[in-house]
Amino acid sequence: MEEVDRIIIHSLRSIGCDIEEDIYSLKQFSTELIVAAAVGCIRFINNDADLPATLPPGMSARFRMGASLANYVQEMGYRGGDLGYQTFLYSNEAEIRKIFMFLVEKLPKESAQTADEPLGSSVLLHRTIATELGAELSLPWVPPCLKQHGVRVRSKAPGWHREGASCMRRFHACHLSLPHSVASLTVKLPKEQRQYYSDHLPYVTGQTKCHKDTTPSVMETTAAEVSEQQEWENEWNHSGLASRLSQKDYKARKRSKIQKMISDRLQQDAKQREGGESGDALRDLQQVMASVSQHTRSGVKTKGSRFAHTEKLLYGKDEEKTMAQIGAAVAPKDTEEETQRKREEEVAGLRDELSQLTTRLEQLDIDMRKMAASRQQMDEAVGTAAQQAKDKEEAFHVKKRTLDLLPDAQNNITKLQAVVDSSGQRLLNLAAQWEKHRAPLIEQFRTLRQLSSQRESEAQKQLEEMKAFRAKMKEVADEARHKEELQKQLMSEYERMTKDVNRSAYTRKIMEIVANIKKQKHEIDKILIDTKSIQKEINSLSGKLDRTFTVTDELIFRDAKKDEGVKKAYRFLAALHENCELLTKTVEETGVIMREIRDLEDQIETESHKKVLANLEKITEDYQQMKKENAGLMAKIKGK
Repeated sequence: MEEVDRIIIHSLRSIGCDIEEDIYSLKQFSTELIVAAAVGCIRFINNDADLPATLPPGMSARFRMGASLANYVQEMGYRGGDLGYQTFLYSNEAEIRKIFMFLVEKLPKESAQTADEPLGSSVLLHRTIATELGAELSLPWVPPCLKQHGVRVRSKAPGWHREGASCMRRFHACHLSLPHSVASLTVKLPKEQRQYYSDHLPYVTGQTKCHKDTTPSVMETTAAEVSEQQEWENEWNHSGLASRLSQKDYKARKRSKIQKMISDRLQQDAKQREGGESGDALRDLQQVMASVSQHTRSGVKTKGSRFAHTEKLLYGKDEEKTMAQIGAAVAPKDTEEETQRKREEEVAGLRDELSQLTTRLEQLDIDMRKMAASRQQMDEAVGTAAQQAKDKEEAFHVKKRTLDLLPDAQNNITKLQAVVDSSGQRLLNLAAQWEKHRAPLIEQFRTLRQLSSQRESEAQKQLEEMKAFRAKMKEVADEARHKEELQKQLMSEYERMTKDVNRSAYTRKIMEIVANIKKQKHEIDKILIDTKSIQKEINSLSGKLDRTFTVTDELIFRDAKKDEGVKKAYRFLAALHENCELLTKTVEETGVIMREIRDLEDQIETESHKKVLANLEKITEDYQQMKKENAGLMAKIKGK
C-alpha cells in the first residue's frame, strides 16, 4: 500500500495540490488535506464544479460541503460503496485510498503530458476540434428562425466563426460504379477489365450529377455492400454449410434454381397467352364491332376479320340498295330542314342497324361459347367411349382365346397345368436365385446405410464444430481488435507519461514484493503439509485406538460373565474410553475457540486501523461545537 500511496500523492502534487514533502502515506492526511485534495481532483476533472478549496469554519457548512463532495464523486461513477459527508469528515485509510484511486484514474490524460513533447498534426487537429466543440456547447441554443439566413456569426479570437445549418440538404444518393477485386491477389481480372478500370471508369466524384451527392452516394453504396456481405454470411452459415458444398458450387446451384424458376414462369405465361381458341373468337368479335363502329363514324373502309367479310358478303346487296336509294333521294335539291331531317332519319336507321348487328354478334358469341362447351363434352364422351371399347376389345380377345380352347379341353387343361407348374418351378428357382443375390445385397445395403448414418453424424458433428469454430474465430477477432485498441491506447498513454520516474526502484520493490509473496507461499505450503501430516497421524491413531478398544472390549466382555474382577475392569475400560473421547472433544473445541479468538483479534486490529475512537472523539467535539453554535444563534434570535 505504501507504493500505491506514493503514486497517489505524486499524482495529486502534479495537479497542484499543496502536500508537504514529509507526507508519504494517506495515513498522514488530515481532514482538511483530504478535502482540499478531493476538491482539487474534482476541479481538475470538471472546471464547472463550484466547490470551496478549504473547509469552512462552521459545522453545518462542513456537513454540506462533505455531502456535496460525495454527490460529485458519485456522479462521476464511483461504485466503491456508500458515500456521505462522514466519508470525508470522519474517514478511514481504506475508504480514502479507494476514493483517491478512483479520482486519479479519472484525471485527464493530457495532464501527464510534458510541455516539451512534440505534437503531431493529428494531435493538434483533435485538440482544435475538441476546443471548437467545447465552445459550441458552451453557447446558448438559438432557434433557426432567429438566425439571419439560418447562420449566426460569433466573434471569438483569433477571428470570426460561423455556425448554423444553412448548408443542409436532403439525403440523395446516386448509383456508383466501383472497381472490384483490383487489390486482391487471389482473383485474376482480365486485361480489358483492368484497362477499363484504369482508363475509362470515372472517379466517384465524377459519377454524380451534383457534388453534394457524392457523400450520400458513397455512404449508400458502402451500406449496401456491408448489408449484402452480412446477408451472404448469414445464408452461408445457415443453409450453405448444411448443403456440404463449396461456396462456388452453392452459388452455381442457387443461380441455376433462379434461372429455372424464371424459365418456368415465362413458359407458363406463354402458354396462357397461346391457350384457348375461344379467346380468338372473342378477339375476332371485338374486331368486328370496332370495324362496324369505325365504319359508321367515319365511313372509311377497313380490312376487318373473316366475320366482317362474311357480313359484307351477306348484306352487301342490301347496303348497295340502301346507298342507291339515299343517292336518289338526295339527288334533287332540298331545303336545309329537309336535308337535316333526312340526315337524322339516316343516322337513326344506321343506329338501329348497328344495334341489330351488335345483338346478332352477341348472340353468335353466345352460340359459339355453347358450341365450344358442347364440343369439349363430346370430346370427353368420345374419349370415355374409346376407353370402354378398348377394354371390351381386350375382354373379347381373352374370351375368344378361351372359346378356341374348349373343343380339346382336357389336353389344353393338361398343357395349361404343365405350363403353370413349370412357371411355378421357374418362379421358385428365380426366388432361390434372388435370395442368393438378395442376402449379400441386403448385408451390403445395411453396411452402407450404417456407414452413411455414421458419415452423416460425423458431418453434422463437423458442421457444428465448424459453426463453433466460426463463432470462436469471431470472438477471438473481436477480442484481438479490442486488445489492439487497448494496446494502442496504452501505448499512447505510455508515450504521454512523464519519463522522469525512477523505474528501477519500482522494479526492485516489485521484485522484493514478489519474493516476499513467494516466501510466504512457501511457508504456507509448509504449514499445510505439516497440518496434513498431523491430521493423517491423528486419523491413524484414532483408527488404532478404536480397533484396540474393540478387541479389548471383546476379550474382557468374554471373561466378564465368569469373574467379578473382570466385570470391574470392563466398567473401568468403558469409563476410560468415554473420558478419552471427552478429552479429545475438549481439545477440538479448544482449537476452534483459539481460531475464533485469532479471528476476533484480526477484526479488532482491522477496526483499530479505522480510527473509530479518534472519529468518535472528533464527532463528540463537533457535536459540542454545533451545540455552542446553535446556542449562539438562539441567543441572537431572542435578542432581536
